[in-house]
Amino acid sequence: MSDQIQSLAQRARSSSFVLMNASTGVKNHFLFALAERLENEKDAILRENQRDVETALLSGMKSAFIDRLLLHEKRIEEMSLGLRRVAGLPDPVGEVLEGVRRPNGLLINKVRVPLGVLAIIFEARPNVTVDSIGLAVKSGNTVLLRGSSSTIHSNRFLVALARTALKESGLPEDAVSLVESTSHEDVKTLLSLREYIDVAIPRGGAHLIQNVVEHSLIPVIETGVGNCHVYVDDPADLVMAERIILNAKTQRPSVCNAAETLLVHQAVAPVFLPLVITALREKGVEIRGCDMVKRYVPDVIPATEEDWVTEYLDLILAVKVVPDLAEAIRHINQYGTRHSEAIVTRDYTHAQEFLARIDAAVVYVNASTRFTDGEQFGMGAEIGISTQKLHARGPMGLRELTTTKFVVYGSGQVRE
Repeated sequence: MSDQIQSLAQRARSSSFVLMNASTGVKNHFLFALAERLENEKDAILRENQRDVETALLSGMKSAFIDRLLLHEKRIEEMSLGLRRVAGLPDPVGEVLEGVRRPNGLLINKVRVPLGVLAIIFEARPNVTVDSIGLAVKSGNTVLLRGSSSTIHSNRFLVALARTALKESGLPEDAVSLVESTSHEDVKTLLSLREYIDVAIPRGGAHLIQNVVEHSLIPVIETGVGNCHVYVDDPADLVMAERIILNAKTQRPSVCNAAETLLVHQAVAPVFLPLVITALREKGVEIRGCDMVKRYVPDVIPATEEDWVTEYLDLILAVKVVPDLAEAIRHINQYGTRHSEAIVTRDYTHAQEFLARIDAAVVYVNASTRFTDGEQFGMGAEIGISTQKLHARGPMGLRELTTTKFVVYGSGQVRE
């Protein structure tokens, strides 16, 4: 299998030299062709996905995992719409970022170019397959996809549709390939192919990301782990605060931008906590609270140190009462994963201090963390949420899948 993976990478590298020079029109033709195939093959996609879901159910997987895995008609429609949105976005390739003419007459331009070959290693969610393909091709990159065994049937079918659409559009089929092996040793092989692959992007839980970081010989962009917080300040609109935390926790708890911890200022805790915990429990949320929380809602499960660091991806919420804004900021910077953090407040100064002092890719004032998403940010889709600082941070769209090079025009200049 290692020879097969190397062959896939070699063909992806060869294809990258074609795709990096493809016109915007040709790339958009592919996006529309794939979107149409998703719609026309909807029933077949659902059948393949059901095979994966049935396997997961037989394996005893939790409901949150099943939710990430599951495709239905609306999600397929969203995948198709996402491809069309990406087609409608400006093509970043070839954009001139800056230019200068030197005293010796040299014209030096800095332009956007594709990264080259991407290796995307991800878990469960088959919509990631389509989002990754669409963004990679539009930004001029070829892509090697390695999903988990839990989505093998879905991914195999979706990649086959993409390869057919590439061929129809006059682009090399090997611009998109699926690494079907689920062996950890084969993942290590993939991550060793530095001569063919330019960037590795893991998308999944902390264990997956750490494994890629530890074993990759290829530059890695870390994405995904989201221990996200909502802090309810004094003063705050408590009706707004309840609506925000309910959305951040329960709208879709199995994704990385869902809230995992609620911090509440001690001045509003006596009134707010009984109300919000009742509302959360009505949505099926299990509450794990600190000693101060138990004063106001005695029957919550006692929180432990582990609860402050856990990304539940489930209907579980850790709740803590804090004495002031400074302690809320300290707690978030200690336990957060630099993903998405929110404050609910009526105090402008408090809001600005929170924005300035929180170290995260996305920071919100009076809004749900669930908006940290490429589509919601107007990117059409995303390759993931980068929680590191180089070279991209936050939702990664088309521009984040490019790098730069200098293009220099001369008229015979030589250096003295």
